[in-house]
Amino acid sequence: MESLLFFLYNLLLYMFGLVAIPAFLVKISKYKHSLRQKLGFFPSGTFDNCTGSPRIWINAVSVGEVVAVSSIIREVRKLLPDSSVVVSTGTVTGQKMARKLIKDASAWFYFPFDVPVIVKKMIDKVSPDLFITAETEIWPNFLRYAMKAGVKTMLVNGRISVRSVSGYYRARFFFRKVLGYFDCLGMASEIDAERIKMIGAPENRVFVTGNSKFDTLAEQVLPVYEEEAGRALKIVKQEDVFIAASTHPCEEEIIIESYKKLLVEFPELILVIVPRHVERVRDIKKLLKRNGFDSYYLRTEYFSGKERQKEPVIIMDTTGELFKIYGVGTVVFCGGSLVRKGGQNVLEPAAWGKVVLYGPSMEDFSEAKQLLEEAGAGFTVKNAGEIVSVCRKFLNNPGERGRCGEAGRKAILGKTGAAIKSARLVMKLV
Repeated sequence: MESLLFFLYNLLLYMFGLVAIPAFLVKISKYKHSLRQKLGFFPSGTFDNCTGSPRIWINAVSVGEVVAVSSIIREVRKLLPDSSVVVSTGTVTGQKMARKLIKDASAWFYFPFDVPVIVKKMIDKVSPDLFITAETEIWPNFLRYAMKAGVKTMLVNGRISVRSVSGYYRARFFFRKVLGYFDCLGMASEIDAERIKMIGAPENRVFVTGNSKFDTLAEQVLPVYEEEAGRALKIVKQEDVFIAASTHPCEEEIIIESYKKLLVEFPELILVIVPRHVERVRDIKKLLKRNGFDSYYLRTEYFSGKERQKEPVIIMDTTGELFKIYGVGTVVFCGGSLVRKGGQNVLEPAAWGKVVLYGPSMEDFSEAKQLLEEAGAGFTVKNAGEIVSVCRKFLNNPGERGRCGEAGRKAILGKTGAAIKSARLVMKLV
């Protein structure tokens, strides 16, 4: 039965691959740096520094996951100082962040495609004692071959979103087998633990450890980051800044409409737009010009020697800097929420003590939303009028803004401790 299930899974995988090839070829330049490694080919010497024991392979797909697991790695290092830690990512931005945050890793590389011949080659090449994967990175072929090779496997910061749980449940006849390959599943919350058990995870291997992103957030809020962002964007502490973060198509229109209305009452207000996908900067520039904003500043202009003058709007056309930018914000809107994208990470600005606005679509971050709203630091807005109303309230009342923001920050500090819990589970496995 197991062989049949994996035959069908791989058949679907290959069919999807064939359909995806044209789109992949169009974006080949985007993936050229990672493609060889995803196929299992590495530069010579990639793993030469992996001499410690035990050898622990940690996989975190992109920037957010890398940031979250960095605190777990630090705790593991304290408990297992002689270990070798190798880190894989799925994206280029994740790879850059891993090399920046996890400097003492023995190797950095890209996670392979979940194709049997490739994952078998990779597992043999890396030869880990323990494989750790973050959040919802559950790759059936990889886990199956890891189990056959005697590699212990663990999930950390495990999340099963409300949008995905029904799909997993319908395929539980398959995922019951896949989840059984894990030796330990550390889930972010009681809800996530119940969901993964409902899908088929063995109950005795499921633990609620919390999410180490809270630990990392607490560690990362540093005055030096705020100072760096202020210098780069020429923003001083006395200035009011409206940050629209991780925005999607259709959201920028609403943000710009809100900003135009706010400028009537707050003419010195600065708008910082951080699109979810940096390749959309051209669209945002066109949108600004249509709305009468002919003057704007691009973050990359700073690198070429041009400093911001008095441009009222700043477009962040870089990646990996959003967390620092939150430090200079007065009020923050998190995107992916006015459109049906499930929201974005509202905890990052809250960790800086900022009040946070977001739209109704927060399915992927429902617990974070609840945490902030209970603290009085998070606010749902449905349109430009409501954005203007909430922003006006806090721009006019810095004392209340500070109290609400600090309450949100304290709520996050109260959730720390997941990193050491995960590290202790690692100790049990190795």
